[in-house]
Amino acid sequence: MLAKVHSGAVLGVNGLSVMVEVDLALGLPMFTTVGLPDGSVRESKERVKAAIKNCGYDFPPKRITVNLAPADIKKGGAGFDLPMALGILAATELFKPDLLDQYAVVGELSLDGSVRSVPGVLPVTLNAKENGLKGILVPEANQLEAAVVQGIDVIAVGHLHHAVEFLAGKKSIDPIVLNQKDLLGTQYGGEVDFQEVKGQEHVKRAFEIAASGGHNIALKGPPGSGKTMLTRRLATILPPMSFEEALETTKIYSIVGKLSSDIPLITTRPFRAPHHTISDAGLIGGGQHPRPGEVSLAHNGVLFLDELPEFKKHVLEVLRQPLEAGDVSIARAQQTLKFPARFVLVVASNPCPCGYLGDKIRECKCTPQQIQRYNSKVSGPLLDRIDIHLEVAAVPFKDISDERQGESSREIKKRVDSCRKIQENRYHSLQSIHCNAQIGPAEVEKYCKVDATAKRLLQRSVEKLGLSARGYHRILKIARTIADMDNKELLELSHIAEAVQYRRNG
Repeated sequence: MLAKVHSGAVLGVNGLSVMVEVDLALGLPMFTTVGLPDGSVRESKERVKAAIKNCGYDFPPKRITVNLAPADIKKGGAGFDLPMALGILAATELFKPDLLDQYAVVGELSLDGSVRSVPGVLPVTLNAKENGLKGILVPEANQLEAAVVQGIDVIAVGHLHHAVEFLAGKKSIDPIVLNQKDLLGTQYGGEVDFQEVKGQEHVKRAFEIAASGGHNIALKGPPGSGKTMLTRRLATILPPMSFEEALETTKIYSIVGKLSSDIPLITTRPFRAPHHTISDAGLIGGGQHPRPGEVSLAHNGVLFLDELPEFKKHVLEVLRQPLEAGDVSIARAQQTLKFPARFVLVVASNPCPCGYLGDKIRECKCTPQQIQRYNSKVSGPLLDRIDIHLEVAAVPFKDISDERQGESSREIKKRVDSCRKIQENRYHSLQSIHCNAQIGPAEVEKYCKVDATAKRLLQRSVEKLGLSARGYHRILKIARTIADMDNKELLELSHIAEAVQYRRNG
């Protein structure tokens, strides 16, 4: 007897349709899984066998062959337990397989038949919808995550019994329904706020520009000058996430198993701050079975690299591709996977190993060789890809002791949102471009028109600073954002002058 069950796996950040084919044949009792299964899938036979027996069903003493099609793509994870068990029971004619043709199934089985959560349910559900299936059976712990997808019935099952009785027509289970508008809701948490930052008005201005245009930013200053404090508040002034952005980010967190069961959709922009001991695979993604790294977990949010020179040089160099392309390609012998990685990068460093080079009070004890070696750990090509470069000085006592609060994140965010709307309207016809930092040379030429006076200043600045073509384009992108903040269409002298000062230290 042959039974087929729709299931799914994850390939990159997208769902992959997998047909679980179960064949029962005469012969010595044996359970064989084919179709490029990894170790966790091969072990499924022991869990499936125990779960079926402990649920009171008869396990067929036959030659059982389970094929996971397509057979040329490696399958991993425990999500095939439930479809395998249902396929075996359908093949024994415990229930009619009619509904199996309409539903996808995913879930891990405990030995007692309980259905456990599995990662990657969201992309699998999206794939099931795209393939025209009526619904999908998922673990109860993954029900909200799957219900984010509209237009497909999400059936939550907590036990093998529930799935069998539902497919046999003996038990009715209502689909889970979520309201997308309620999920998005308010996105500003208010846990940290820019009004807590004393002084550093020029740095706050630069952060507002970075948020308004999606620009990367590099901070250099002594310890305690507020670099980390300012960066942790950047996410509070970024524009709200659209549903499409939230879905993209949630898919990544679903795949790596970092999605909470009570938060089905990530609606606040992520903030990732990996430690400087991270490996290149941990930062960019990869491994034997490629998984997203920190750059992908920061997709649509902020990636903060504190103490930048302390990172291994080869680890930093892998950032070049995502900074330019907005995604990461992981190549393996059999396949190449692509993970999204479009984020605002913020890097922070000290001016020297001790941190007090140029300080007016504390003396720097570093030798010129130590300073040169420290600064050479970060390559020029990487720094050239960062739009805004800032010197962050120590906060003077009068600013620290000032009892007046600064401008709140909520007020700054209003201006940022207004500026982003201008950019959304400007680039609405361009696919995947939402802000000034994402435009290419052709768009720079078209949308960054400079008046005559500003053009002369720009020419002198490029020649004096020895800027590359990339640096020239980044000045125009920053100036475009500053002009949008002033609600001006033409780039004027003041916009170019301010943009140039942010590249002077680069």
